Amino acid sequence: QVQLVESGGGSVQAGGSLRLSCAASGSIFSINAMGWYRQTPGKQRELVATITSGGSTNYAASVKGRFTISRDNAKNTVYLQMNSLKPEDTAGYYCYVQATTVILPMVLRDYWGQGTQVTVSS
Repeated sequence: QVQLVESGGGSVQAGGSLRLSCAASGSIFSINAMGWYRQTPGKQRELVATITSGGSTNYAASVKGRFTISRDNAKNTVYLQMNSLKPEDTAGYYCYVQATTVILPMVLRDYWGQGTQVTVSS
């Protein structure tokens, strides 16, 4: 199994910054893509940013230029640096990892974190 532990959420005023972290642990054989999604009550979960094992990134149009995703492969950790935060960025942020395990090294599965709340006040 793979466990994801997120940290770094909180409350900030508009224009401020936060940095989210997500560390993966467990019987990991390999990690492919990592990323962040967000969700507000009554809405579907939406992509914020993803990063491949090779370092290629993809961002939602609404966060491009303000958010930066990065990863530390040695620590199995993905980060999301969020700058120039806006009230509309308020949401639960969920870490996402595609990984294989030692028991099933040829089976790629999706794993999700519990979520961390980000609140941006105007």
